[in-house]
Amino acid sequence: MTPLPRSEFAITQRYVYLNHAAAGVLPLSTTVAIDAFVRRHAEAGVLGTYPYDAALPEYRQKIGRYIGADGGEIALVPNTSSAANIVALGIDWRPGDEVILGDNEFPANAVPWIALRERGITVRLISIDRGRLTPDALRRELSPRTRIVALSWVSYADGYRHDLAALAEVAHRANALLCVDAMQGLGAFPVDVRATGVDALYAGGAKWMLGLHGVGFLCVRRQLGERLRLTMPGWRSLQDMWDFHNYEQPYSTDTMRFEGGTPNLIGALSLMSSIALFERSGPAAIAQHILELTDRFCDGLHRMGAEVRSVRGEGVSSGIVTFRIPRHDSIAVGRALEKEGIITTYRSGGVRVSPHGYNTPAEIDGALEMLKQLIRAPIRA
Repeated sequence: MTPLPRSEFAITQRYVYLNHAAAGVLPLSTTVAIDAFVRRHAEAGVLGTYPYDAALPEYRQKIGRYIGADGGEIALVPNTSSAANIVALGIDWRPGDEVILGDNEFPANAVPWIALRERGITVRLISIDRGRLTPDALRRELSPRTRIVALSWVSYADGYRHDLAALAEVAHRANALLCVDAMQGLGAFPVDVRATGVDALYAGGAKWMLGLHGVGFLCVRRQLGERLRLTMPGWRSLQDMWDFHNYEQPYSTDTMRFEGGTPNLIGALSLMSSIALFERSGPAAIAQHILELTDRFCDGLHRMGAEVRSVRGEGVSSGIVTFRIPRHDSIAVGRALEKEGIITTYRSGGVRVSPHGYNTPAEIDGALEMLKQLIRAPIRA
């Protein structure tokens, strides 16, 4: 038995899909919900779509509960970068302020912060050793000018999972804020923003959250959200968005004011469906299963002499394992696996595997067996 029912995932009929760090897959329950939305839109227009619009406050509450926040701290956004930009452009920057950013971030959580240089903000890229920003490493880098520390909860390249609570404590002692891209962790691992002390957390929904592309969310701690400047207001930013001609009314004090216009209703619905599935299955059980699968995979890689490039250990392992086989071209290895229906991400630096809560030990063993065959019959680019 897997914590996420395999019957929910049509992809299992065709592939061994070990690539959720690249793009997740839609569960059957989500495709049913999406199909119902589309049919109602087609058959009834606004009569079909308005109930979903009216449910948005409930959607924000459900997202909030899933991550230990309040629905008033949640905004629906198109993607990770849009969420990071809301925070980056909304801070009351002062001359001499700086942002600390790791040099191994995915561009979605790097470009919005680096763009602040055009506004006179110092953005300092720090060298990260194999994806690790430990509390001690952060403590050495902080300065009296540091306002923001931005990082990914889980590194996209090698899967290192950062200790958010410890990093938030270090940042706060220096009067800095911790802003976290959770896209490579959320859906695989539970998080409690209250317990960790994270100031802003954001994620797109199309990877481990198993949602559609083009939707995500931003969570901003209320004390910070109340201070953030609204740089791209829209009609839904207003306190009473249905009072159409009252243009001078104040903005809403909730984080949803950053949505501006009408959110991606069908995308938000996909997130709700995924969260419901995760909650039925148990987020802790999903996380444990993913760790067991990736531990199993790493053990097999070590036995065959492969180089595991991911840092593994208590509290730092994640759903991502990156490896390479000595004297074998990683792109050729990835393509050979794909030819056999085993889907991974492969680049010149290694092959990345990322199973989810519906994958099985047998699938992991099958991937390992295929790698053994590749070693016995060498392939090269």
